[in-house]
Amino acid sequence: LELLLEILQSTNLKYQKDSSLALCKVASKVSSLSPVDAAPPSPTPQVYLGEKFVNNPTLSDVTFLVEGKTFYAHRICLLASSDAFRAMFDGGYREREAKNIEIPNIRWDVFELMMRYIYTGSVDVTLDIAQDLLRAADQYLLEGLKRLCEYAIAQDISVENVSLMFDLSEAFNALSLRHSCILFILENFDKLSIMPWYCQLIQRILRETRSYFVRALTRPVHTELQQ
Repeated sequence: LELLLEILQSTNLKYQKDSSLALCKVASKVSSLSPVDAAPPSPTPQVYLGEKFVNNPTLSDVTFLVEGKTFYAHRICLLASSDAFRAMFDGGYREREAKNIEIPNIRWDVFELMMRYIYTGSVDVTLDIAQDLLRAADQYLLEGLKRLCEYAIAQDISVENVSLMFDLSEAFNALSLRHSCILFILENFDKLSIMPWYCQLIQRILRETRSYFVRALTRPVHTELQQ
């Protein structure tokens, strides 16, 4: 692994290409033996009230004010969803006793979709909202929602934007998106290596590339015999 990573930094394009191809083969092999990245389990059992309670004043005991609109919510559902909401309502924050909580930094459509995920456990994440939703999911420590956003964003990775996508993954600790960027870079050597910023990009991803392969090569192998 260290030899391949060292060759990846070489000034010889042929050596770089050989290293990229070899690392791609390793990635393909370990992906077939181990599961893809999944969101870590919640520290507390999830409580999904269901679609009918999304923004429903029935039994609501807290409201959020977003872009001048009111969103009716239920503390029991929020408390079970993430450490961020547990800290908000069980900790020493002023929101603990508040009935109306203003959310100043999230658009209404983003907040509504985030809450829909909290109430139902699943949402369809479209590309036009995925980056803003990723930011909100990271802020409120909703790892499952983050993974959905990362997957949607990863479908849009291209030669032109892969550097920006990698920056996005770094900004919000989006591990799955980061890995998708790394694999895209390795798989698209011919297209990327002619770019003037390619060498700088390789230097930027080198540490995370090493971490990705170390993690992939050391995680448990899953077989059909394992239950």
